[in-house]
Amino acid sequence: MEESASGSLREKLVNPGILDFQDAVYGPITYDLVSLFKDAYISWEEAEVLDWLIRYWENARKSGLTIHEDFGEFYRDYEWMGVQRHLKVLGIFARLYHRDGKEGYLKDLPLVMKYLRSACERYIDLKPLLRLLDELEVHKPEVGYTF
Repeated sequence: MEESASGSLREKLVNPGILDFQDAVYGPITYDLVSLFKDAYISWEEAEVLDWLIRYWENARKSGLTIHEDFGEFYRDYEWMGVQRHLKVLGIFARLYHRDGKEGYLKDLPLVMKYLRSACERYIDLKPLLRLLDELEVHKPEVGYTF
């Protein structure tokens, strides 16, 4: 079993997480998936997340839930829901630091920003947001050549 920043695999199996429904409101079908698979405190392997998403999408379709017939469209909705959620989380963490003096949240900003940047890099419509993030982070995009 391989160790990770969030603990060993064995610890994950014997120490279940807690799902907090936070108001249990009706919302986009992808919101809970983003909350689970792009969490601010734990990172999952992309291949594993894709497998879970495909399984969810297949079961949701079989169950008659209102969901895209095309997995690519469903995945895009998942990614865009993540963009919205991660912008919100970054704002909340910044407020907790600046207003409330809670420095502990600063360590979680890089993972949330990684999720946000990854989605923005995948979709042409999100390139303006990616450029804004580049400016805010003083990040110079890598330039390369392909032949």
